[in-house]
Amino acid sequence: MKHSVLLLAVCLTVCVSVSRGQGVAAPGAIPKATPGPDSVEAKVDKLFAAWDKPDSPGAALAVVRDGVVIYKRGYGIANLEYAIPITPSTVFHVASVSKQFTAFAIMLLAKQGKLSIDDDIRKYLPEVPDFGKTITIQHLLHHTSGLRDQWELLAMAGWRLDDVITKEHILKMVHHEKELNFEPGAEMLYCNTGYTLLAVIVERVSGQSFREYTQDNIFKPLGMTNTHFHDDHEMIVKNRAYSYAPQKDGYKLSALNYANVGATSLFTTVEDLARWMHNFDNGDVGGMGVIEQMYQPGSLTNGKKLTYAAGLSIETHRGLRAISHGGGDAGYRTYDLWFPDQRLGVAVLSNLATFNPGKLAEQVADIYLADKLGLDDSKKAPVERKFVSVSAAVLDAYVGEYALDQGPTVEITKEDGRLMGRSVGGPKVELFPESNTRFYVKPLDAVVEFTETANGKATQFTLHQGDQHTLAKRISSRPTTEADLAEYTGDYYSEELGTTYTVTLQNGGLVVTHRRHDDITLKSMGVDNFQGNRWFFQRVRFTRDKENHVSGFRLTGGRVRNMRFDKRVG
Repeated sequence: MKHSVLLLAVCLTVCVSVSRGQGVAAPGAIPKATPGPDSVEAKVDKLFAAWDKPDSPGAALAVVRDGVVIYKRGYGIANLEYAIPITPSTVFHVASVSKQFTAFAIMLLAKQGKLSIDDDIRKYLPEVPDFGKTITIQHLLHHTSGLRDQWELLAMAGWRLDDVITKEHILKMVHHEKELNFEPGAEMLYCNTGYTLLAVIVERVSGQSFREYTQDNIFKPLGMTNTHFHDDHEMIVKNRAYSYAPQKDGYKLSALNYANVGATSLFTTVEDLARWMHNFDNGDVGGMGVIEQMYQPGSLTNGKKLTYAAGLSIETHRGLRAISHGGGDAGYRTYDLWFPDQRLGVAVLSNLATFNPGKLAEQVADIYLADKLGLDDSKKAPVERKFVSVSAAVLDAYVGEYALDQGPTVEITKEDGRLMGRSVGGPKVELFPESNTRFYVKPLDAVVEFTETANGKATQFTLHQGDQHTLAKRISSRPTTEADLAEYTGDYYSEELGTTYTVTLQNGGLVVTHRRHDDITLKSMGVDNFQGNRWFFQRVRFTRDKENHVSGFRLTGGRVRNMRFDKRVG
């Protein structure tokens, strides 16, 4: 599976011991028990031992089987300022784990005949621009709408993600979108905007706020008494875990002020998530027809099936069908994992930015499903690969720097008769020749295939990794003198974002400035093409007018493509 993703010591001891081995999240009773050193529970606790400390953020865990919580535990601290420990009743912001609940709300309304997932979203959201192509509710559910991602749009516009961000702010951003990333249905690109819009659709169809609708139709019927969608950033939440990020001398608070819902902002506990996962078993709320609809993966217009369904990833783990989703906002890292055929689920919620809840959830599942699992992928016999000798002249033809499509630059070098590759900021890896043109990259389990040459030099290669194939083109020339770079300087304005960036020449290179962001350095990737050093400012392609003067640039991040900026004159 992919992943594809924080009291006093006496009180900590008491709270932890009370939470062990109790089943309370669903029908049935589990007697209290203290894990023995060789017990299943002790094996689980060992996985979390690194965070089970009185001075560390940590995690909460619940394991549910056949509708009964068979183990739950808290590890580490929910609030470092007051030394409050994490327990199974600690409330976490669960980030994108929220999306499955938003999708479920849509499915409930569809079941009631109040909407269809094939409806044009502009039926409910007339403020969304008409892009000339129909975007349906189903496109939003499966991340195939082509809409630009809200977080990246806000960052490009000058917002910090710890600003107060409301639903209204996001709707205004969407209203001003000028272009899509791609034609609806042509690709899948994860898009938080779509799930914010789904929540607004629920509000407009139901006549209730999204928080009220989900409370009345999902959380109350399931007995999820410590769960709500957090649409007010100033609301006090009892038993809340605060989020943290590591720093040199310990931890720092990682603030989060979201007041928007749908894509994120569900507040819940592992105990309540156990109740939610049990509903996948029996369909007490919604019925099994809705559950099965939630499990149906989307597809592209070319017929390709996705592994993403309605806020859920549908994959396999060691031979078993597995339903999951992860989330990460600020210092929160969350994951829920459900095995429908084995009726077993695992929920892991953390308040530490470096925590990997998906990996821990899988390891916990491996303990409880040990007798049903196939061979661990890491222990399978590797595919036998045959490598060949390649002449120095062939290797020389590949040496150079290449720009991955929608990605970083890759430097190919020759060292001691071996071809080596390194992407920006990454480690150097060897490329093992399988032929004169195909090279295997072991750490990535990928193949680099050089496909074109000119004047004795390769002009491009394709990176084959799983079912993804990414083109990279050689950077053959680049501006180097201050005179070359000077023509790119100036102020650039985006009508879509309502913001201006200034490109300046500093210390022989280009630097981009904005009033609300730290300076961004640009690295040349060839004439008119540059790479930025911020997550939302990755690729800059300068545009030219008929007289060949620089007239603007197109900015691409991870989930926003080709945002237009025009150069201001005078």
